[in-house]
Parts: sequence; structure tokens; C-alpha cells
Amino acid sequence: MIVHDKKLLENSVLIDEAENLENGGFISKEQKKLIKKGLPSFNSQSNILVRIGFYLLGSFLHSSICGVVALIGFSGASDSFLNVGFFIFAITGFAGAEVLSSQKYHNHGLDDAFILGGILNLGIAVAFLTESFNTGIVTAVFVAIASFVAYMRYLHLLSMLVFCFAASAVLFFGMFEIGDIGKTILPFAAMLTSGAFYFFTKRKITNLKEAYYYNGLVLSNNFCLILFYLSCNYLVVRELSSELLGVDVQPGQDIPFAYFFYAFTFIVPIVYLVQALRTKNRIMLWISFAAIAFTVFTIRFYYSVLPIEAALTLGGLVMFAIAFFSIQKLKNKESGLTFKPDRINHSNTILNAQTLIVASALGVKPEIKTESPMDFGGGGFSGGGSGESF
Repeated sequence: MIVHDKKLLENSVLIDEAENLENGGFISKEQKKLIKKGLPSFNSQSNILVRIGFYLLGSFLHSSICGVVALIGFSGASDSFLNVGFFIFAITGFAGAEVLSSQKYHNHGLDDAFILGGILNLGIAVAFLTESFNTGIVTAVFVAIASFVAYMRYLHLLSMLVFCFAASAVLFFGMFEIGDIGKTILPFAAMLTSGAFYFFTKRKITNLKEAYYYNGLVLSNNFCLILFYLSCNYLVVRELSSELLGVDVQPGQDIPFAYFFYAFTFIVPIVYLVQALRTKNRIMLWISFAAIAFTVFTIRFYYSVLPIEAALTLGGLVMFAIAFFSIQKLKNKESGLTFKPDRINHSNTILNAQTLIVASALGVKPEIKTESPMDFGGGGFSGGGSGESF
């Protein structure tokens, strides 16, 4: 299924680890270069700005190819070209991705343009073809399938993100098809589905054997966390109830199961925060902060107790107090949750051991200083001050 050489994928993982070791100060820049030189890898771009530039270039190239195909198609005055034109555009996108993959392009920018272009054109083609049917769910299904296949074949992380959105759209459109009952239970269906897929992807990550699937599983796992929170957030549910069901909440009234949605909105961010601190999961910690901020926004959206200026000032003071007392509490801790600098960036003790491990594993010759910085009499460092005479 994977178009890329698995050995090159494994080498890419090792090179990423070498870059992390260099950033942490465990190996030098020269040693990292020797590691990269000894491990054949893909033609890729780690600089996000350069990758965006190549993506724009690839999009221009793909659109130029599609333009030539469109000119040929319309020159025959074929009315049916619109029905098949976008399918041809999609085929050119995936064909370009195959060519670039054969040339060892991976996460480069050019391959991003052709893969995403193929998925986009396929979705447009299906939407045109099924305009007399239920376009939304059919298009979402095809986009979800195409993006998942693209991820499995090219290990393209953005395709996994498209798959997550498309799969969510399939769930939403499917519940819409049931009618008012489906729209009513949509928050609970989204909550249960995202929760189930969270634990499914979590188990896959735990039992993962191929390291090159890790990033895609982590992305889908954290997407499930976000969807789980938003599915039963009070603001989201209330506004969707107004849009989908026409529920007009009068003063003194509330939506059905309001107490559950209130509790959910408050409890879930706290659970995320506690779990992130317990497992030292940085991404979940960011998600918990974003969820807490959105919870505060939800409260102020319906209950404006203070003017915005006073609320911002009070919120800033509370955040400053929390940060100050947290620093005072954690600054002297040596393990676990601590405010001290990350030891990966400041560890001369582990530095030499890690360098020797990398050197012995990859054949890198580290530099060894033979001169001792300390002088103890005639014996040098190891002699402890004892010379050759009594």
C-alpha cells in the first residue's frame, strides 16, 4: 500500500531523532551531519516557509496542467466535459503524486499540492455528479475514503487531517438524514463516536510497531479530543439547536439537558488538564488551555456579569496570580512537574553518554579531550596529586 521505501521512512524517523538530540545538546551539529550523510532519506523540507513556497509552486503547476486539459476538453465543444473534467483533474493530481513519490519527494511541498489537489478535485467532481441526490453526505464519504487512502499510500499528514474533517462531516450529514431525532441526538452521537475513536487510536499508538505511522495517529487522537469537547459544549449545542431545530430559547427557559451540557463544558477541560499533567502530554495540555478559554468565552457569551474592560483586567490578575504561585510552588522541585529548565537542553552529564551511544551505534567518532581541566600536583587529574616520587 505504501508507495515509499520503508527503509527510507525508517531513516527519516532516525534523522528526526538526531535533530531532536542536536536541539537538546546531546550531539553536535557535525555529528548530526554525519548521521544524515550516512542515512539515505527523502527529498523533504523541514522549513515550513520553504514548504509553503513549494506548495504554491506545485499548485501553480497542477493548475496549469488542469488548464491545458480543460482547453483540450472544451475545444471539442463537449457538453459532458464538466461531468468528467474534475475527475480528470483528480487523476492528474494523484498521477503527479505518484511521479513525485518515485522521485523520493515526501513532505516537500510539491507533493502536498498534487495530493491535496487530487482530493479537492475528486470532491468537486462527486458534488457535480450527485447534485440531484444528497450531495453532502456522498461527497463527504468519497473525500473521506480518498484522503484515508492518500494517507495510507503517501503517509501524508495533511491527508489525515482532511480525513478527520470528512469523517466528522459523514457523521453529521448521516444524523441529519434521520430527521429531527438525529439532529436532537447529534451531540451525544458525536461525543460517543469521538470518545470511541480516541481510545481506538490511543491503543494503536501504544501497540505501534511502525514508527512512521506515529504522527498520523497522534493527529487523529488529538482531533478526537477537540471534537469530544466541542460536541457537547453548551454554546455549540445551543447555537446548533437554534440553527438546525429552530429552538428559540426565551428568557427564563433553556435547552433540553442544559444541566448536562453545563457540567460537560466545565468538567471536560479540567479532566484534560489533570490528565495532561499526569501523563506529561504537552499537546493535551495545549488543548486543555484552549478548552478552558472557550469555556470562559461560553460563560461570557450568555452571562455578561462585568464590563469587558473589567473582565479582562480581572482575568489578567487571576492568571498572573496562578502563574506566580505555581512558579513559587514548582521552582524547587527536581522531578515530575517542575519549573526548572528542561534537562534535555542543559545536561552535560548525559551529554557524553548519549554521544557515545550514538557514536557507537552509527559509527560516528566523537571528539575526546585528553587534557584535564584540573591540575592536582604532579599526578594530573587521575593521579589525585601524587607524583612519580614519594
